[in-house]
Amino acid sequence: MKKDLIDIRDYSMEEINELIALAGRIIKNPEAYADVCRGKKLATLFYEASTRTRLSFEAAMLDLGGSILGFSEATSSSAAKGESVADTAKTVQCFADIIAMRHPKEGAPQVAANKVNIPVINAGDGGHNHPTQTLTDLLTIHMEKGRLDTLTVGCCGDLKFGRTVHSLIAAMSRYENVRFVLISPEELVIPEHVRTEILDNHNVPYKELRSLDAAMPELDILYMTRVQRERFFNEADYVRLKDSYILAPDKLFSAKPDLAILHPLPRVNEISVAVDDDPRACYFKQVAYGKFIRMALIMKLLGVSI
Repeated sequence: MKKDLIDIRDYSMEEINELIALAGRIIKNPEAYADVCRGKKLATLFYEASTRTRLSFEAAMLDLGGSILGFSEATSSSAAKGESVADTAKTVQCFADIIAMRHPKEGAPQVAANKVNIPVINAGDGGHNHPTQTLTDLLTIHMEKGRLDTLTVGCCGDLKFGRTVHSLIAAMSRYENVRFVLISPEELVIPEHVRTEILDNHNVPYKELRSLDAAMPELDILYMTRVQRERFFNEADYVRLKDSYILAPDKLFSAKPDLAILHPLPRVNEISVAVDDDPRACYFKQVAYGKFIRMALIMKLLGVSI
C-alpha cells in the first residue's frame, strides 16, 4: 500500500525519528546515497511561488540519482485552461514515480493523493500544512540542540496563517517536556483548531504573549515567521501588522547563549540582516538541512535503500 505525506500527523513519532536518523546518515556520507533513486522520477507540481521548497525537492532527487520534471507556476500548466488537480495528478502519474505538490487551496494535495497510485507529498497547501518544512525544522532542532524533547519553543509573528507554525506545533507536541510561547499581535493568534485539537487536547503547556522581549530569556528555540501578504484580503491590515516584530541584535541581549533562531524563509524584514552573523542564527543551515530530510523522505516513500 502506498504512503503519502499530506499532514505531519500522518506520521508517528517513531516514523519521524527514523527519517531524522536517515537524514543524519545521509549528511555524514552523501556519496553512499548517490544512486539509490536512479531511474526514478519526481514531479514537482507547484501552483504557487516557491524558491527553497521546490529547489530543495529537486536537489534532493538529483542527489539521489533520480530525475525531475514538472512546473513552477500554475500558468505554465493546463491548470490555466481549467484542468482540475485530480486530472493533472492522474496525467502526471503516467510519467513520474512520486509527486511533490504545492497549491494555494487547502486540501488540494489530498485530492491528488486520493486519485493516484504513486506517493504524493504536500509541499504546502494554502494556510493549512507544510509537513516537509516541519521535518526540516525538526531535523534542524535535532542537529543544533541534540534533542527534540525538554525545550521551550517560541513561535513569533503570523501564527494565524503560518502553516509552518501549525505543523511545527502538531509535531513537537508529541515530544516530552515541550512547551510553547506564542508571540503574535492579537489579530494573528493561532487558530482555534490548533489551540483546542493539539495544545489543549494533549495538555501541552503554552502561553500567549504580545511582547517578544518578554519571552526571549526563557526560549531554547525562537521560530520567527513573516506576516504573509498573500494570505490577507485587506492590504491595509497587512501594512498595519507587517512590522509587528523585528528581530535585531539588541533583542538578543537577554537570550540564552545557545538559543537557536529558525525561520522557514523567505524573510522580509522580520529578522535584521545584522543577526545573520550571530552564531545562534540557524535559518540558512535550516535550508541546507531541508534537502537532506527530503532525500530521506523520498527514499522512504519510494521504498529504496542502500
